[in-house]
Amino acid sequence: MPVNLNLNSFEYWGRFRSTQFSDTIALPGGSPAAAPLLYLVTYMPPLLDIMAIREILPHRFPFLLVDSIVELEEDRIVGIKNVTANEPWTTGHFPDYPVMPGVLIVEAMAQVAGVLVLKQLPDRHKKLVLLATIEQAKFRRPVRPGDQLRMEMKVIKKKATMAKMAGVATVDGLVVAEAEVMCKLIDNTEQAPQA
Repeated sequence: MPVNLNLNSFEYWGRFRSTQFSDTIALPGGSPAAAPLLYLVTYMPPLLDIMAIREILPHRFPFLLVDSIVELEEDRIVGIKNVTANEPWTTGHFPDYPVMPGVLIVEAMAQVAGVLVLKQLPDRHKKLVLLATIEQAKFRRPVRPGDQLRMEMKVIKKKATMAKMAGVATVDGLVVAEAEVMCKLIDNTEQAPQA
């Protein structure tokens, strides 16, 4: 029996190939589905878009590495970075096979953590979140232009002027990096310590 769907009620639709379900789905006439399945995805706008993130973080291009926040809880946040071919690092790391540097992946994860920390402060425009430590950093797969980097950060420990967070970065559901970062909160009028 055919099912009628009103496609006008969906914001986005696309094609998806599923081998897992190909034995159980039958085409009209009873033959098993061998062609890619048509699936529908309801568009969900981000909780925070790039303009809202710019109101929270002081970073700007080319070093603002978070495009949107899609999940936000008290002790957990998920951010998205759309990796593009026109980013400054693509010309040198590596010209014929551009790979996002691991330090930038960790920086993007730290910026997502910074959004969580600063979002909860009423006087956030008077504060800066500085990266204090990086621990347990592991890089599992390369991140390339065209990838969508999804970064999930969870609070491990939180005090008034610091937060330690564990994070996992994925592309298409596969882990590409993980790290624990500690961020220190300072007044933006303070001088950074001299090395």
